[in-house]
Amino acid sequence: MTDYPQHWEADVVLRDGSVAQVRPIRPSDGDALRAFHDAQSPESTYLRFFAPMKHLSDKDVHRFTHVDYINRVALVLRSGDRLVGVGRFDRFDDGRKAEVAFNVADSFQGRGVGSVLLEHLAAIGLELGVEEFVADVLPQNVKMLSVFTEAGYAVKRAFEDGVVALSFPIEPTSASRQVVVAREQRAEATSLRALLAPQSVAVVGVSEKPTRLGRRVWQQVVDGGFTGDLFAVNSSVHQAIPDVKIYERVTDLPQPVDLVVIAVPAAATLAVVDDCTTLGVRAVTVLSEGFAEAGGDGVRLQRELLRRARYGGMRVLGPNSFGLINAETPIRLNASLADRLPDPGGLGLFSQSGALGVAVLDFAQLRGLGISQFVNAGNRVDVSGNDVMQYWIEHEETTLVGLYLESVGNPRKFSRIARRLSERKPVIVIKPGTSSYGVPAGHRVRGTHADPEAFQAMLDQAGVIRVDDLHRMFDVAQLLLHQPAPRGRRVAIVGNSDALGAIAADTAVSHGLEVTRGPVNLPAESALDDMREALRDAFADASVDAVVTNFMRQQQGDGHEVGAMLAEISSVSEKPCVTTILGVQGVSDSLASGTLEDGSRRVVPAYPLPEDAVRALALAAGRSDWTAADRGELVLPEGIDPEAAGALIDRVLEQSPHGRDLQPDEVQELLAAYGITVWPARPVKSASQAESAAKDIGYPVVVKSVSPRVRSQTITAVRADLRHKVAVRDAWTALHEALSPTGDAELVVQHMATPGVACVVESGEDPLFGPVLRFAISGAPEEMGDVGYRIPPLTTGDVSDLIDSVRAAPLLHNVGGGGVIDRPALEDLIARVAVLADQLPQVASLRLSPVNTHPGGVDVLDARCSVAPPQSRQDTGRRALSSG
Repeated sequence: MTDYPQHWEADVVLRDGSVAQVRPIRPSDGDALRAFHDAQSPESTYLRFFAPMKHLSDKDVHRFTHVDYINRVALVLRSGDRLVGVGRFDRFDDGRKAEVAFNVADSFQGRGVGSVLLEHLAAIGLELGVEEFVADVLPQNVKMLSVFTEAGYAVKRAFEDGVVALSFPIEPTSASRQVVVAREQRAEATSLRALLAPQSVAVVGVSEKPTRLGRRVWQQVVDGGFTGDLFAVNSSVHQAIPDVKIYERVTDLPQPVDLVVIAVPAAATLAVVDDCTTLGVRAVTVLSEGFAEAGGDGVRLQRELLRRARYGGMRVLGPNSFGLINAETPIRLNASLADRLPDPGGLGLFSQSGALGVAVLDFAQLRGLGISQFVNAGNRVDVSGNDVMQYWIEHEETTLVGLYLESVGNPRKFSRIARRLSERKPVIVIKPGTSSYGVPAGHRVRGTHADPEAFQAMLDQAGVIRVDDLHRMFDVAQLLLHQPAPRGRRVAIVGNSDALGAIAADTAVSHGLEVTRGPVNLPAESALDDMREALRDAFADASVDAVVTNFMRQQQGDGHEVGAMLAEISSVSEKPCVTTILGVQGVSDSLASGTLEDGSRRVVPAYPLPEDAVRALALAAGRSDWTAADRGELVLPEGIDPEAAGALIDRVLEQSPHGRDLQPDEVQELLAAYGITVWPARPVKSASQAESAAKDIGYPVVVKSVSPRVRSQTITAVRADLRHKVAVRDAWTALHEALSPTGDAELVVQHMATPGVACVVESGEDPLFGPVLRFAISGAPEEMGDVGYRIPPLTTGDVSDLIDSVRAAPLLHNVGGGGVIDRPALEDLIARVAVLADQLPQVASLRLSPVNTHPGGVDVLDARCSVAPPQSRQDTGRRALSSG
């Protein structure tokens, strides 16, 4: 038996939102397996074993619990101290196929246990080289049949001898991926319902002293008007509050509660969590500090807190959290340190920093923006921004999402969830940086070698609006919450100030907007009717997608009249409007329209300066571009053979366990498995060898260095259209003499490529992001930092966007006057590299350079690759909560 595969262990969320644990079976699970089997109904036992089996024999228990984790694999799913599900597969047919079976506790059927076990077994099967699962199921076992048929696989069915024989390849398909993602989203959203929309709350640590943390939060819940059941808990029961019953322990409460807010010293939190497990609590918020942010002992305490909460089936917000708020009617929960419950509205806010949480709420109030929910993650031991976004995807009351992220623990999952959320509602992110210096104490985050641009590319892929600070976040939020989304980038500028109009126009152009009307600068003394006519003309212009207005006060009170006029005119248009009205205080009320037909009111967002208004409009237009674009399907080129590539890598790592650079023939073999051909290059060590190679290859040829340490412009200087053997000898000699002092005279002869544009396609495995793809035009553009990034997996739209993301992309449109490059061929090459990088985490780095693009196709002239033992990736395609 091989070593116990600990990396198969995972905490998972079931369909009902409860947390359970999946892990490989162990020999010590014998007693639990017996108890599980004995508790099953005769019907369930018959459906699993096709025969009555009242008890498991010692032989059966030994066979089921002793597996080799290669040819015989079994997983158990536990909820607390109960074993509630078993899934296993046994391989046959040279290991390519495996027979799979499940058994789910009667009391846990309908909670998605079988689906979770299938996902994890399929991921393990792929890891071990299994290609296909088969299963025999009795036709009356409808629940088990649905586990297979609803998983998104291409399932074949045959009815033989009273049994339904199923078979399906376990390689993920587009349909199976969508099923996993949808199930994950529903389960994780359900698990947060008790946290974000509880019907009952208990606060632990409610002291008689009003200044103590627990008492403050309890008072905030009371003052906010929470409409559910509220309980107070304090182990010192003599510390009473008039007319309030204080319970000594959570287990003394008269009923189970959805949410327990813990505000006791850190050392006392574990006992409270254990009591919550006993009572059946679904979620806890830990406000206490003294955990991972405090150092070694705190780190260990935080890990134990998570372990016990997961064992109890709970989700955890915090520790060291500022709290949470749900301002919706009728919930009205302020379980935070905020002084008041914000006004209700459509803005959902997530913050990792408690101090900035206060600022976020203050900014929202100052801007007059209502809040649906506010969540502060604190040390983010469990509930993160990813989880809250999962909840907000289908949360109707939240129409816009704002996230302040000091760290991102799982960027791949973040990107996947943020994309789904962005398809439904705008997402604005403040992320100060990507270096480890910006990670707050208490947050566990992997390091990264990727350039900061990689994080920005991830946000761009997901349609997320990134801003630098809170001011910018709320600039954009007040536009997107109160105005229609712009349908394009064409703007009209109307006002009564030449200076403000010029500033607005310059800012618009610099941020990628097109000024198609104006600036229309009315005389400073213009009457209100003249302004009204100019505005109506701007909104009526078919060449205008948005209207920017700028007004200076010329007489007392006219700013409010202008505001009312703007609200009136813009409210009947589907084009957004932003404004700057200088010299007038408190103009916001006048910028609100009357009640519209749908019962809403539209507000024209006002900004201190035109630059702020235009920048917000440009970011909103960028989101509109993203939503309107055809992002296509996930790329999966034909003619790829991951198994052949994996076999090659396995051979290399067996010989070199720490990894190494691949030899040229190995690189060609690896890339050939993904349908990528590298042009042959003949190594030459003398002028005569160069001459002979050129004759064999056929003129025209080039002599070049293949050392990765030689700058490309050094090589370019001696490349030429070499049609004569003398020229070949001279080129070899010149290049050898130029490079030999550096020890880099690794020279080859290669057939000369068709004139085109040289590009670079590169991938690298990053500890934080996983695979990162890079694209650039070779030479000066790449050396000057003109590089595009994307994070696989990619869609066809992502591939196209990657090419267009570099500033030098116009060079691809006119190759020496011979027309545009073969764009589909370049996109196909990038897609193949993206899939390779996504499927093979052992590929530490891959660089195709130069990639010669021309009107007739794409040629890979050179390729370098290194492999290393794979790093454990996050978001591996099976449902699993973070490990804290």
